[in-house]
Formats: sequence, structure tokens, C-alpha cells
Amino acid sequence: MADNIKLEVVTPEKYVVSEDVQIVMAPGTLGEFGILSGHTPFLTTLKAGSLSYKDNSGIDRALFVSGGFAEALPDKVIILAESAERRRDIDLDRAQQSLDRAQKRIDQKKENFDYERARISLQRAISRIGIVKTSI
Repeated sequence: MADNIKLEVVTPEKYVVSEDVQIVMAPGTLGEFGILSGHTPFLTTLKAGSLSYKDNSGIDRALFVSGGFAEALPDKVIILAESAERRRDIDLDRAQQSLDRAQKRIDQKKENFDYERARISLQRAISRIGIVKTSI
């Protein structure tokens, strides 16, 4: 069995996760990436999406991150996120309402319509709903 790696997920308000894990999968702006113990160091930006990991006991966990940075070191992964929510903290009804509002804005395309903002809101809602509905 491979060595564990320390995962720290930090937002401006709090530590969300600080534990030893087996693997981390994160939503990089250039694509999803995975990190195991002994990984070559790197720094990258994150997009909004699901950050998943396998905890020390082998249980799959997931949380929503809304962008930020990831630093991988051989023995540690540090996620500096704009915001992060554990699966249990995501309000499914609120996420569904956000998805509906964003979809409505995109469909209507009113004057002074900010498409990029609506697209980002839609993607965030889809990611949150996906995390809650996934059985991890």
C-alpha cells in the first residue's frame, strides 16, 4: 500500500479539511489531476468543481471548491480555495434553485445579459448537485 499524503483545504474563513489521505483528485483549470504520495511538486490554478479524495481508511470523500490554487508537494497537497463546501454542507434545494435561475437567464438572454456570469453560476450549481447526488 502506498504512503498517505496530507491534504489541507483552506478558505479565507477556515480550514475545511486537514487529514491524511491516500489520493486527491482536483479540478484544475487545464483539466482534472490526481496526486499521490511522492508526487513531483507543482502549483496550479483550480476551477469550480468537485475535489475528491480517498481518506486514510479508504472511504471516498468529495467537496465543492469554487476556484483557487493547488500546491502539490511530495508529502502534502494544499488547496487554497475561494470557498469550499463538504458534501454534507451543500443545500440541495438551494443548488437546484441556483441552477434554475442560471438556466433561465441563459435561455432569456435579456439586454445587458452577462453570459459568462450565468455560465459560471450554472456550472457551480451543476457541480454542487452532482456532489450531493453522487453516492460518495
